Amino acid sequence: MLTIKTADKVLRACLTTGADFAEIFYEDTYKGSISMISGKVDQASTSHLYGAGIRILKELQEVYGYTSDCSEEGLLKLAESLRASYTDEPAAIDFTLKEENAAGKYMVINRASKDVALEEKIAYMRVVDGEMDGYDPRIVQRIVNFTDCSQYVTIANTKGKFIHDMRNQQRIGATAVARDGDKSQSNSGSVGGNFDIDGFRKKDLKGLAKEVCAACIAMLDAPEMVGGVYPVIINNGFGGVLFHEACGHSLEATSVARGLSVFTGKKGEKIASDIVTAIDDGTIPNEWGSTNIDDEGNPTQKNVLIKDGILTGYMIDDRNSRRMNMESTGSSRRQNYRFSPTSRMTNTYIANGTSTFDEIIAATEYGLFAKSMGGGSVNPVTGEFNFAVNEGYMVENGKITHPVRGATLIGNGANALLNIDMIADNQTFGHGVCGSASGQIPANVGEPTIRIQGMTVGGNGKKTDN
Repeated sequence: MLTIKTADKVLRACLTTGADFAEIFYEDTYKGSISMISGKVDQASTSHLYGAGIRILKELQEVYGYTSDCSEEGLLKLAESLRASYTDEPAAIDFTLKEENAAGKYMVINRASKDVALEEKIAYMRVVDGEMDGYDPRIVQRIVNFTDCSQYVTIANTKGKFIHDMRNQQRIGATAVARDGDKSQSNSGSVGGNFDIDGFRKKDLKGLAKEVCAACIAMLDAPEMVGGVYPVIINNGFGGVLFHEACGHSLEATSVARGLSVFTGKKGEKIASDIVTAIDDGTIPNEWGSTNIDDEGNPTQKNVLIKDGILTGYMIDDRNSRRMNMESTGSSRRQNYRFSPTSRMTNTYIANGTSTFDEIIAATEYGLFAKSMGGGSVNPVTGEFNFAVNEGYMVENGKITHPVRGATLIGNGANALLNIDMIADNQTFGHGVCGSASGQIPANVGEPTIRIQGMTVGGNGKKTDN
């Protein structure tokens, strides 16, 4: 365990060659994974990650290193190696470490997952599997996964922080595989959060199972999407992955500070439809992307990124705040101690609008309803994106008609924001794992149902004459 006395000694050693900031990120993490295939527990494993990373800054220069030797001698050895990157006289940096405990500020964790019996976790998995079993004879395989991570961190730096936090992300995922002759289809979903095991009592696990199975069967016999330019209705929850990827990453200081974002220098400008307000909020109690503090020890915040179509802010970490001459927004995150932190999303979503889901469908003469989104790719410099639709339906004369498969959404994030013309009042979240410069982190995506005009939709279907 990192003591305040050792932290003080190591941080002072980091500053002896001219650096103006030093930081220690100490971590003790336990991870678990259980998989169940068609009702049988197939695999269960645990892992333990322990170590510390040290970061030293001089103006905009950074050196970073990590070690699994968290003794005072091991940390001083790492500090000595890193400080050799600078050769100036010591800067006049004075600090006094003040110990704090952030745990419980937003996330209330009564039982760490590492202390919960395997049987208790499996019992929740069986709720999901039991609902999938017998749903339809064409479902030939059921897969249920339980993943959890109990992470204990201490962050110490030359701003005087010596702060502890505990995170307890866990998630149950379900996958259904269906087959009918030579046709096959799969579909997945998940529920989770930064909560303890009892949080699953408040989740609709049976509903998760039914949704996964229903989508899998619906897409099994669906015809191919006919490509074209249509209004596209994107469903709530995980539909927010399009905003996350196509716009959210472009609002992180990681790209904005270096001029590698389509939104660099546009604060105060109109970048979206007047009805669009977008938020990144790491303070939502026990949500998947929430934490009490960020990975630089700053309190997480509710950051309004876009307000009524106007760009009002970015997601900024301490280091990039130097580049941008703006305050940190509590947005610094990292996968673990082996990664230097940078600005990342937490729970990122488009806020509720004034329409209803039924009103949006009724107002659409002909278009695509993207009920479930899949993976995609985006260029943060240009905002150009390409996303798969896992579950799609045609909308004709104001009604949802038949399913379609193989639809792809192609476009530009900046243009898509401006072309949102209807937003419903049914905002929810979907859980994902986001990869970027500081590794893989849990991140929520979310939105109400939205409609975007004039989207290019790819598909291999053939037009037919009516």
